[in-house]
Amino acid sequence: MSRNPSEGRQAPREALHPVAILAGGLATRLRPLTETIPKALVEIHGRPFISWQLDWLRDQGVRRVVVCAGYRGEQIQEVVGDGRAWDLQVDWLFDGPVLLGTAGALKRALPLLAGPFFVLYGDSYLPVPWRPVQETFDASGQLALMTVFRNEGQFDRSNVEFANGRIVVYDKKALTPRMQHIDYGLGLFAPAAFDSIPEGQPSDLAALYAALLARDELAAYEVHERFYEIGSWEGIEATTAFLAARGQ
Repeated sequence: MSRNPSEGRQAPREALHPVAILAGGLATRLRPLTETIPKALVEIHGRPFISWQLDWLRDQGVRRVVVCAGYRGEQIQEVVGDGRAWDLQVDWLFDGPVLLGTAGALKRALPLLAGPFFVLYGDSYLPVPWRPVQETFDASGQLALMTVFRNEGQFDRSNVEFANGRIVVYDKKALTPRMQHIDYGLGLFAPAAFDSIPEGQPSDLAALYAALLARDELAAYEVHERFYEIGSWEGIEATTAFLAARGQ
């Protein structure tokens, strides 16, 4: 009896939502290293950091990326191009004469993202499965989702009170002893989450998160794997050790 050639094969998994990478920071904490290159191109275990990020996104099932670039962003574009080397479609949005901040840049990127999307900071490496995060967001009916990690002040200042699967308080300035979790740095948004952000004016993502939480429009997902970052010298050392230990 003849067999169907496709019998026994797994159907290809649906691509994850697009990812907006916020890569516009000046990286002043890393000077003099970043006086001539942007943070995304800092070499980590032999490769530019953004190449590690793009590898991870591809492996998670992402197919489209929008890089919101600023300081020396043209250098990042020269390295990444259209993303073909990672089997990704990468589009670019550069800061204009007025710096719009994190939420303002995302508001400007909405036409390129064209639907729900992840947000990833350009200096973060987040080694957790992304598909369950998206599934939680899609099922929540909320305008946004914040991932949180029980940090207990270990890797940075904890800024989230989290209980019974919900974010109770989020504040990056008014910290309390009850804040044992931290914003992990991976968010998901529906475009409507940015309706209150004024066009062409600076706006911060932390303020948007806080406003959504106040309106009970912010879902949460707790992760259990620490985050890695290259925004500090200590972070570069830890991230390099982590990636080297994985044998990549």
